[in-house]
Amino acid sequence: QVQLVESGGGLVQPGGSLRLSCAASGFTLDYYAIGWFRQAPWKEREGVSCISSSDGSTYYADSVKGRFTISRDNAKNTVYLQMNSLKPEDTAVYYCAADLGPFFNSGSYYYTLSSGGDGMDYWGKGTLVTVSS
Repeated sequence: QVQLVESGGGLVQPGGSLRLSCAASGFTLDYYAIGWFRQAPWKEREGVSCISSSDGSTYYADSVKGRFTISRDNAKNTVYLQMNSLKPEDTAVYYCAADLGPFFNSGSYYYTLSSGGDGMDYWGKGTLVTVSS
């Protein structure tokens, strides 16, 4: 059974940090591009970050650039999202998603982010991140 399972969400104060994990089962992440997306209440889903399968290139939404870091550990079949300097506006349910592609260039990844992950092959069920004092 193909599954993506997110973990690591929770309540954190502004300025704090969290690390989200996205663990895959039933398939190997090696050949998949992975994206993190989020959806806040009453808002559309938005892209946060992507990482390529080929060379590990990373891509970020402007709103998180310099604060969030995406990484992958293919040996553990897991992708991570390190979130630092969290802000209240980062509060959302965070989802990871996987896609075989093809992704031809950086534009493909930025399109994936801007579209909120439309067309991604597999999705997790999400983990809630709440940034509040």
